[in-house]
Amino acid sequence: MHQAEILIEDINVWETQMFTVQNPLHGAIRDPLLKLIYRLRDNQQQAIESEVAPTAKHALYESSLDLLQHPDPVISELREFIEEMLITVASAVNEPFWPEGAQARADIVESWFHVTENGGYHDTHAHPNCSWCGIYYVDAGECDIQSRNGINRFYDPRHGADQYLDAGTAYLNGTGSWDFAAVEGQVVIFPSYLKHAAMPYFGQKDRVVIAFNSQIHFQE
Repeated sequence: MHQAEILIEDINVWETQMFTVQNPLHGAIRDPLLKLIYRLRDNQQQAIESEVAPTAKHALYESSLDLLQHPDPVISELREFIEEMLITVASAVNEPFWPEGAQARADIVESWFHVTENGGYHDTHAHPNCSWCGIYYVDAGECDIQSRNGINRFYDPRHGADQYLDAGTAYLNGTGSWDFAAVEGQVVIFPSYLKHAAMPYFGQKDRVVIAFNSQIHFQE
């Protein structure tokens, strides 16, 4: 008597996808970007110009939330790259759920810079009223993944996933978090619900990033 074949179905649920991509034009836009960012910083009336959660931020400057709307050509060039990457990511993730032949656009609804000085950090938070967010590393300063200096840390959204670890849960990240090295010219794209933080940064050079929130809508 033959044993009946047993089929086990692999069901992958609640997957969290994040993406990184290197901007091939970063070498050409880095210095003009920094020049513009520092000029805008020097003209701010207060350190946290956005006035969003100022007590969650220490030893850093944050711009108003319209940075990527600035008319400077270097900003337009960066915005075009980011929008293209957002559409690529959103299309890849959502293709099985979109109507056939649907075309979408990325609307960057908020964008700002952080110039983080020695001892600066940004406490754990998430981004409301958007679907995909990102961090673009303009100048990594003295960030270091080995010492966790100035890195961005993302937290496991599966509450309690790390409450018990044995051989059966080896596939889980037992730390409950994922750290990204600050790589100049790289953008990290992530879903807005992911809580994350900018860990304390120590260095004589500034750590400079541009962050953004986006909404994805179908083309009419």
